Amino acid sequence: MEARWNGAVIARSDDIAIVEGNAYFPADSVVAAYIRPSSHTTVCGWKGTAGYYDVVVNGEVNANAAWFYADPKPEAAAIRGRVAFWKGVQVSN
Repeated sequence: MEARWNGAVIARSDDIAIVEGNAYFPADSVVAAYIRPSSHTTVCGWKGTAGYYDVVVNGEVNANAAWFYADPKPEAAAIRGRVAFWKGVQVSN
């Protein structure tokens, strides 16, 4: 699978974890040049606290368009070390 935004491939991997319909890519498959840390967080009752990244391509910023669970709850252990996308980031096979 791959994640694309603004003409760039943000992530690509065959090792995908699907949770609640979202594709979680291994963190090392994400192109570091296209993401930057965000201070935004949210809390999911069964996964834990999500941190976010802004996706930045060709000078355009898609704020909080990627998320991850640095320390997920045990029920969500499959997404530890993984990143998912939304907000217009196209995820496809």
